[in-house]
Amino acid sequence: MTFHTTLELFQGKMDKRSGLRLCHFGTARRRRWWGLRRRWIYIYITFTFTWRMLGVFKTNQEHDLCSLTCLMKEGLHAVLQTSNNTTVPDLEMQTFAGPVFAGLRRSLDITEEEYHRSLSSDGCYLQFISNSKSKADFFLTNDKRFFLKTQNTREVKFFLSNLKAYMDHLEKYPHSLMVRFLGLYSIQIPNKTKKYFIVMQNVFYPDERINTRYDIKGCEVGRWTDPASTGNPVTKILKDNNFEGKHIILDKQRSWLVDQVEIDSAFLRSLNVLDYSILLAHQPLHQDELDRKHSFSNLTMRTVKSMDQDSPAKEDPPTIPLLEGYSARLASDTIDNGSDHVQNTGEHSGHGIPLQEINLHSVNCTDAELLEFQAHHRRLLPNLKNSVHVIDGPKLRYFVGIVDFFTVYGVKKRQENLWKSLRFPGRAFSTVSPATYSQRFCQWVKDHTK
Repeated sequence: MTFHTTLELFQGKMDKRSGLRLCHFGTARRRRWWGLRRRWIYIYITFTFTWRMLGVFKTNQEHDLCSLTCLMKEGLHAVLQTSNNTTVPDLEMQTFAGPVFAGLRRSLDITEEEYHRSLSSDGCYLQFISNSKSKADFFLTNDKRFFLKTQNTREVKFFLSNLKAYMDHLEKYPHSLMVRFLGLYSIQIPNKTKKYFIVMQNVFYPDERINTRYDIKGCEVGRWTDPASTGNPVTKILKDNNFEGKHIILDKQRSWLVDQVEIDSAFLRSLNVLDYSILLAHQPLHQDELDRKHSFSNLTMRTVKSMDQDSPAKEDPPTIPLLEGYSARLASDTIDNGSDHVQNTGEHSGHGIPLQEINLHSVNCTDAELLEFQAHHRRLLPNLKNSVHVIDGPKLRYFVGIVDFFTVYGVKKRQENLWKSLRFPGRAFSTVSPATYSQRFCQWVKDHTK
């Protein structure tokens, strides 16, 4: 039974019970009562039904959103073929900043054929329903590689106004943990409200072996979710309080993660936003993955990937760097370049996964390449399609990404901050100033990593 069917049945029962009483009210009072009752019914059904229906569902012909997702796929197919706005029967599709997002896709080694095939495949989109408070609709492509999320007009305007700053940040820090947005579109169906949706990388891709996921904000109020029972296929996103007593075990990569979270949160603080989250999941590393991680050929491929991520248009990439073991050269705060000592100009210490040596076209280029590697706070990426969001520890593979950074600290949020200060004195809640939120966010990462 679908959500809307349940809502209609529930309303029908309420009508039968209260119809006689409603006729005694005046017309104006009856309308007010009817409006309040509908709102209460909607809240009640939304809360109970959604929490029972957590998980991933195919938007097949029986699904309420089947027609919408089919039109989205049809519109995306047309837009991606023409690289322009398009009109097809029964809908108008618009793309925003197409060349910008196309460049970002290239930098992530996502070909247009892959992107097109994933978004407009014959298979149904999957609706993802979580215990998040977000009012947005979430869909996954059939291969689960990309998320599609509906956005309201305010969020779209905010994102487009800060798109250049977002792209500049990713250019400066190509291994940033911030989720990669790959396309922004609108769909207009006749006699319907225009819908905006954004396409982004799925932080948890591939997810075949992931069984626990977390959404972390660095606070405590309202940050607990009852875990799903053993054997239950429901996908629940756990929260901060569920993670207490646990740690992200990264060993040598811990300092890189801590620094990169500080870099990314400093950028978000400059945008005056809050309420963003770290999406976190992990899975065990198999023995063959552990063995392959340290092989020379794999290290070579990973280094090429790490050096070239932000330069997809270059036809002649640098000579393959050579790696041998894990030494501390990149972890140092200074690099000796001839007679001058060049200080690290980044905002943070620049600790990354140390490489012993990077030999490019000549020995004289080595220090310059190392300096660039360090200045952009790169790390040695795994040889995976979703590499920017994957960090391997000694025993576990972690999926990490920063998401949901469209909430501006405006008048409404300041009022909410005041109310929550009175409601939860001395406790950590999510609605605080961007400076406080950023500081607390970074502190959580420091406290829960080893």
